[in-house]
Amino acid sequence: LGMFSELKFPVPWGHVAAKAWGPSEGHPVLCLHGWLDNANTFNKLIPLLPRGCYYVAMDFSGHGLSSHRPAGCSYHFLDYVTDVRRVAAALQWRRFTLMGHSMGGAVAAMFCFLYPEMVDKLILLESLGFLLAPEDTEQWLRSKRRVIDGLLSLEAKQQTPKARSPEAALQRLLEANSHLTAEGGAILLQRGATETPAG
Repeated sequence: LGMFSELKFPVPWGHVAAKAWGPSEGHPVLCLHGWLDNANTFNKLIPLLPRGCYYVAMDFSGHGLSSHRPAGCSYHFLDYVTDVRRVAAALQWRRFTLMGHSMGGAVAAMFCFLYPEMVDKLILLESLGFLLAPEDTEQWLRSKRRVIDGLLSLEAKQQTPKARSPEAALQRLLEANSHLTAEGGAILLQRGATETPAG
């Protein structure tokens, strides 16, 4: 398992990089590195692990060879969970093993909590995993999963914005905001619309 290949998955702010070992048809294992580390953290470990698995170690956003998030954006644990969700989708993995070291273990456990149907095994290295007060569990599960799924489905549906005539744009604005007068709508559109060659 010494040989590896480099992978790149497009995301809206650039790409997430990863390296992979083993046969691509093998049992999928996603490896998550710790705080301020990168995918190379698994270089010495993977050759010692069972053959027949396909090990993919990703660089979290802003780490290793992955793109940084835009300036001013934060790096929350939930954003890392979303990175994992994106990589799993790009690999078309419906169910896989998660192996996380340190901070990566906390992210892996959080992913497990939100998407239990996608994970067959959770392996934590030097990590406590993810701890939540029992009374917060239900609410957390519903709201956080909705946020991630909503974001990804919105991105999947992204299209180039339609060009409309100023009249059609005003009409559309008024339909969507019944409290607006035509005059108020026109005032908002002066600054809220961009003129392109198409309209």
